[in-house]
Amino acid sequence: MEQRELICIGCPMGCMLQVTLSSGEVIEVTGNTCKRGDAYARKEVTNPTRILTSSVRVSGGELPVVSVKTRSDIPKGKITECMEALTEIEVTAPVEIGDVILENIAGTGVDMIATKSVSGV
Repeated sequence: MEQRELICIGCPMGCMLQVTLSSGEVIEVTGNTCKRGDAYARKEVTNPTRILTSSVRVSGGELPVVSVKTRSDIPKGKITECMEALTEIEVTAPVEIGDVILENIAGTGVDMIATKSVSGV
């Protein structure tokens, strides 16, 4: 049996969670005060995911870069590959909030979208 401790980020309470695993499978979650804590702990220890935020270069824009994020969470293990893919990207102004900057980043099935508008000059 393996024990892991986490601080829950599912709600503002920040509960200290204890997760008991056996052969990589969650047996028990304790310390949570709401159902979100249980769900967060199970996902975090078996398949952790994150929303990725970054920026990409803009040519011909009022700003040199535009902020971007993944439309939904991606596997934590794919973050480095996604960041490497973003270094290759340069978009042309104008850019609008919600524009797809890169489809299916690093084969995750998730798009990178603009989180800011950048006008052309």
